[in-house]
Amino acid sequence: MERILIVDDDITFALMLRTWLAKRGFEVETAGSAAAARTALGKGDYALVLSDMRLPDEDGIALLQWMAGEGIAAPVIVMTSYAEIRNAVRCMKLGARDYVAKPVNPDELLKKIREALDAPAAGEESAGSGRNAPRASRSAAAEPLNYIEGRSDAARQLYEYVRLVAPTDMSVLVNGASGTGKEHVAQLIHRGSRRAGKPFVAVDCGAIPRELAASEFFGHVKGSFTGALADKAGAFEAANGGTLFLDEVGNLTYETQVQLLRALQERRIRRVGSTREIPVDIRLVAATNENLEAAIARGTFRADLYHRINEFTLRMPELRQMSGDIPLFADFFLDQANRELGKRIVGFDAAALAALTRYDWPGNLRQLKNTVKSATLLAAGDYVTCRELPAEVTAPSTGAAAGNPTVPSFSLRDPASEEEQIRRALAAAGGNKSQAAKLLGVDRKTLYNKLHHYGIE
Repeated sequence: MERILIVDDDITFALMLRTWLAKRGFEVETAGSAAAARTALGKGDYALVLSDMRLPDEDGIALLQWMAGEGIAAPVIVMTSYAEIRNAVRCMKLGARDYVAKPVNPDELLKKIREALDAPAAGEESAGSGRNAPRASRSAAAEPLNYIEGRSDAARQLYEYVRLVAPTDMSVLVNGASGTGKEHVAQLIHRGSRRAGKPFVAVDCGAIPRELAASEFFGHVKGSFTGALADKAGAFEAANGGTLFLDEVGNLTYETQVQLLRALQERRIRRVGSTREIPVDIRLVAATNENLEAAIARGTFRADLYHRINEFTLRMPELRQMSGDIPLFADFFLDQANRELGKRIVGFDAAALAALTRYDWPGNLRQLKNTVKSATLLAAGDYVTCRELPAEVTAPSTGAAAGNPTVPSFSLRDPASEEEQIRRALAAAGGNKSQAAKLLGVDRKTLYNKLHHYGIE
């Protein structure tokens, strides 16, 4: 029986939590202070520690530091109020496995406890052998998923929908702007499904040349076309038993859409140049930043394929819709940047945090992550200041969002005027595609795909 230590000075809450966890098969003990927790941890082995942030003698941070110094490796989940989430992020930097916000949601807590107990210990190798995957694809089955959930209403609704649909076998369409984390959500769906131990294979549909699409999806046999020097498995075979993620599915050619629909309907594929049919069992998750219904009206996307891949739709919130979560995400990205760059920046000063929260973030989470990483590299003191942030982030008003008539406004949210908006942005940027992509609020790859689609040189 797995032993859990609850560290909380609220005796009533600790007793209720102890009773609830005991009914779920855990052996539970409680401690009302950091000192009592140290005594308990010194006497016995615990599989997990569940600690409140605020304790009568010390805080959860001090307890974590003591555990690290004593070499106690039990995972720690911190309980904290919404107002103290930044301190919870500090705890995670010190080695806490996770945190939950009070009032505690029992189902969420149990899920996090299970994840912490099932996760391999630090430095431990994940079991299982790798497998070859097609180009532009990868398996995520044994990799840690490094993320943090937002606490805004928009973020909570998104993750609730993810938890609802993940255990099913429904095909999911993830719809959202560039940089909102569509592939991350696809991986979460895979992790929460019965296929979690099987491959997760991602294919960037915008990067597949028309002439190689069939080979990428279905594989080929040696000699079936020029350059086919050996047999090759396609994405469907690589993902067999697991999840196939099609990123930017709206970029597929009409011919490839027909082939994809047939494979999804029949659950059988045939390698290019082969007569043998291969049965496949995959769960499909697709993503797009386009309005596929408008593409159907234009005749560039098949309605029958749309309904096949869209048994359930997840709409990704943009970062501006989760402005209350920006400090949480910024701290999380700062932690990543510190590890990658070998730095020890503590956080953001008040002015920098205000600027980050105020900015509109047209590039969403990807733009915030890149901004924080760049600022971490430039920071010379303990805190990131406005000096390290880009001018557009620290400006008191930014472009069209602030009503500045000198800065043109562009948006690809209306598919009917998409081509015109792209041409206007290119003209405003003097033909500079990178600058045009910034004006449109998309990444360069998305812009290049759209330039190719509309035949714009």
